[in-house]
Order: sequence, then C-alpha cells, then structure tokens
Amino acid sequence: MKERQATLARDVTYEGVGIHTGERCHTRFRPAPPGAGIRFVRTDLPDQPEILVTPKNAVYDTHQGRRTILRSGNAEVHTVEHLLAAVSGVGIDNIRIELDKREPGDPGDGSAALFVELLKQGGREEQNEERRYLDLHGPVRFRHGIAELVAVPHNSLRLSVTIEYPQTFIGTQHVVFDVVPEVFEREIAPARTFVLHKDVEKLRQAGLIKGGSLSNAILVDDDRVVNEDGLRFSNEFVRHKALDLLGDLTLLGRPLRAHVMAWRSGHESHIPFVQEIASADRRAVGFDLPPVPDGNGRTWDINAISQIMPHRYPMLLVDRILELTDTRVVGIKNVTSNEPFFQGHFPGHPIMPAVLIIEAMAQAGGVLLLNKVERPKEKLVYFMGIDRAKFRRPVLPGDQLRFELDLLKLKGRICKMSGKAFVDGQLVAEAELLSTVVER
Repeated sequence: MKERQATLARDVTYEGVGIHTGERCHTRFRPAPPGAGIRFVRTDLPDQPEILVTPKNAVYDTHQGRRTILRSGNAEVHTVEHLLAAVSGVGIDNIRIELDKREPGDPGDGSAALFVELLKQGGREEQNEERRYLDLHGPVRFRHGIAELVAVPHNSLRLSVTIEYPQTFIGTQHVVFDVVPEVFEREIAPARTFVLHKDVEKLRQAGLIKGGSLSNAILVDDDRVVNEDGLRFSNEFVRHKALDLLGDLTLLGRPLRAHVMAWRSGHESHIPFVQEIASADRRAVGFDLPPVPDGNGRTWDINAISQIMPHRYPMLLVDRILELTDTRVVGIKNVTSNEPFFQGHFPGHPIMPAVLIIEAMAQAGGVLLLNKVERPKEKLVYFMGIDRAKFRRPVLPGDQLRFELDLLKLKGRICKMSGKAFVDGQLVAEAELLSTVVER
C-alpha cells in the first residue's frame, strides 16, 4: 500500500522565547493542503510573506551562527532546525507555521520533545495524495573543514553521526538511528542543545543566546555538566547532533530515503550538503540549469529555458532570461518575420497578437514561479486571471520584446505578478497576471 501525505487535523498554538533573539514569539501550527510542503508565514510583516522550506531558501550566515535560517525576499525565519526535525520526525508533510517574530520561541527545554507534543495535540491527518520521497541515484559526498558528510541510497532514512570534542569530557560519541516516528520521539527528540562554557561569552558578544539559560540548554565545562539535573542520555550530545541533522535534512522539502553519515558536522556543513543532495537529484532527472543570472553577463538561453518550461514550438515565446531573483524576472522575445502567427495576423500587415504578448509575458513570469518550486519539471503554471491589461503600440517583425515582471504576492501556490513589455525602451503592454502551480 502506498503511503499518503499527512498534515495536522487542527490548529495548535503556543508562545515561547527565542533562544538567540530573546524575543517572545506567538506560533500557530495549521493544516495545509496536499503538496503544499512546509511553509513559514511571517504574520508580523506586510502582506504576511510565506517562506517555503526548500534548499534554495536555506542559508547559513557565519555572522548569525549556530542556527539554520530560511530566507525568501526580505522575510526570514531563524533557528528552525528543532521545529523542522519535529515536523518530519512525526511524519508531517504539509503544514503552515505562522510566526509573529523571526525566531520561533523554544517551548521548553532546548530539545524537540515539546514540539512533538504540540504536533501530537494537533493530530495527524492523512491526505489523498501519495507521499513523494527523495531517493538518491548514487552517493553524495561533502566536506567542509573538519566536517564530512556522505549520503548513499537506502530504503529508509538512517542517520550515523559521530562527534569529537577532544578537549572536554564529551570526547568522541557515535550513534546510528533508523528514523521512524517511534524512534525519533523516544531516542532523538528529547536530546537538548548544548554549549561549551568557553564559548558563552563569545556568543553573547555576537548578540546571540539572549534567551538562553540552563533551562533550555546543557552547559558544558571542561570536565562536567553544569546543569543540576545532569544528562538525559549518557550520549545526549551526539543525539542532539542527530536531531540538528534531521532538521536540516528536512530542508529538502521531501522525506529523504538514504543512509546519511556525518562526522564532526554542524549547520555550516549541513546546509551546503542538503543543497548538494538537491542538485544531485536535479541532475539525475535531467534538470540542470546554469547559474542564476546575476547581472554579470550570465543568462539563461533557450536550452536552459526549455528545461524549466514545458512549452515548445510554436508556443515557446521567451528566448532568453537576463535577470532572475526571488521576486523579479527579466526576459526577451525576438519577434521575427517567420513567426507562424504573422501568416494570419494580418496578411500584408503583420502585427503580433496582443494575446500572445500577454502569453509571452506570462511565460517569463512562469520561469520565476517554477524556479521557486522543487522539481519544476513535474509542474505546470496555469493562468487564472488577467487584470489591468493595456496595449500601447503594436509589436512588429524585427522588434525585440523585453519583459519585466515583479512578484506582487505569493500565497501557497497562487501568484500575482505585475508585468510590463518594452520595445526599444518604450512601453508597449502591461498587465497584472494571476497564476497557480499544479502537478503535470
């Protein structure tokens, strides 16, 4: 029997203080439709921007340190690794997590145990769509400084984690877990975050751990644990590293089936490792785009566009992408006398149909939208509406159309963009476009 995706059955809310920011955050867990994935929503920001949990939105900021950050446009969420580990650990695929601060508050003790309890309060509800795993097609290796990570194909998720702290009583510790909900809840989720006493002042000077205390972290001196209640497991430190690794693997956006082996790793190595897994997956299914245009001469040509867009002759109407960010795309269409539509529109007086100018504009916007989702070769962009369309002058053979589209709103899979078309710097058409992403 095929596994089905799952979400929460009902809303759950809690308040807590962020470990690093020290700010109190109100968090609401909400059900989400099949295929929605894990999405954070910053309810305190204008238009309540959403941040999809995906490798391309994951960053590790050396100045922020010791936490996983997700960023989309100007919106960020920080220190989400324990929460993400809980979501994947209990088997939730689709969830909406609303925050009124950038860092979700810690609900209790620096572990993921209370996140698990909160999610269980919401109940797990199976959905009609099949769960889509990420299966490796070969080994993926990554090395960063002293850290090394390897993932190999496996029929489930297995974590083998080794840590080394030779100058403390922690020493070398190793664990192996087959990650299923029962094992996660019992063996991984209760393991608390920890900090070495010698690092505390440095972290405080960096503006971190403002909400940290002995109630939500283990404090380690050279030869002892400072916390009066001691350890929950003799190897609680490496168990927590397994928790962090699971949280960061959740950034893949789909449950991973692999044996992941990690030596001396942390968030600074987990993030690029996850991105390398995602890149290897895209290459394996024949989707390997060039670097994103950055204004330094790199562009997407028609071959790259054909990898992300499903359109083909005579309906592929974008020739090159000149600029692409999370919120903006610039593309061009060279209008030649050989365009098939000129045969009937109009004989002896060729003019590009206005509806095809909008279609070409929408295709440029589709590149932006598909570039924001995982596995775009399995998706389509559907038009849902056109507003405020205006046509300023005709487009003729020999013209080069330049399309500039800006993202106005993205909520779930529904997208609204503002588009303009220019020829030789003159505005020839403009419109607001509403579209959605669907499975092929």
